[in-house]
Amino acid sequence: MGKRLTQIATRTGDDGTTGLGDNTRVPKDSLRVHAMGDVDELNSHIGVLLSEQLPDAVRGLLVEIQHQLFNLGGELSIPGYELLKPEAVLALDQALAEHNASLPKLEEFILPAGTRAAAQAHVCRTVARRAERAVVALGSTESVREAPRHYLNRLSDLMFVLARVLNRVNGGDDVYWKSERMARAD
Repeated sequence: MGKRLTQIATRTGDDGTTGLGDNTRVPKDSLRVHAMGDVDELNSHIGVLLSEQLPDAVRGLLVEIQHQLFNLGGELSIPGYELLKPEAVLALDQALAEHNASLPKLEEFILPAGTRAAAQAHVCRTVARRAERAVVALGSTESVREAPRHYLNRLSDLMFVLARVLNRVNGGDDVYWKSERMARAD
């Protein structure tokens, strides 16, 4: 693993490259750096979500996810290295099953809306999908383990479910899309 930062303004990136965890330098617009950036942005959006009032179980889950995303980002920064363990994907599967069990079936597509916390969970969902696409793109040109892709796929699903959970915390509900089909049914 590369050296830990002891100063932030190193000026070594002024040439348009950045250092990876294995001490190699790559262009800042490389697929690997894009994937790392999207995972970092996702982690930051989860940090914003954590600034909201949340049920303790959701808060604890999100804090653990932040740590796992840091592992995922570290793995992306060190080609060929494993930091994100398969157990992290299983933990998301368990959280999905647990939180989804309390929700009613969807009647229609829902809008990314409702409470501020739910809306922020939807932002996290969309950024997770983008990060997943970036990891898939990286995997088309370089070797990438399955766990990062699986983790981001499950995480985006979980953020959708958590948005629905958060809309119900104080008796709210999903915000349904008003489709023509539903309008005809009314």
